[in-house]
Amino acid sequence: MRSKGFPILGLVLAVALAASAQTEAGVKQEVSVAHQQSPRFLQIVNESRKRVRETSADEVKARQDRGEKFTLIDVREESEFAMDHLPGAIHLGKGVIERDIEKKVPDLNATVVLYCGGGYRSVLAADNLQKMGYRNVFSMDGGIRTWREKGFPLTK
Repeated sequence: MRSKGFPILGLVLAVALAASAQTEAGVKQEVSVAHQQSPRFLQIVNESRKRVRETSADEVKARQDRGEKFTLIDVREESEFAMDHLPGAIHLGKGVIERDIEKKVPDLNATVVLYCGGGYRSVLAADNLQKMGYRNVFSMDGGIRTWREKGFPLTK
């Protein structure tokens, strides 16, 4: 006598394995990006991340779509900014942002969103701006990489 439960069990197992493989691929991609960074660099990023508020690419796009007033700053290298950047962004590279921020954003209460390539440099820069007295600073998690993956617009 054949059991009718085995084909269903097989289907459930196949779906579970496919979901597991998809999850593992996502984890591997996330891990591979982190593996490209040095351990000591990741250590200081993670320390800063404890003090910095992060926002998502979806939230930044929604803020733009709603016409909210905020300053969007690209902290990547000038050559990266010249290739493409988020609409409305200004460039203040991580190497000069602390020196030049007060000229561009004199209001310590202004909302400032920083982004970089993957969300590492922007966390470090946001931490320093907070130390300078800026109260509404955010780092965009995932940086321009996540923005691109979502198909959001870019400008040159």
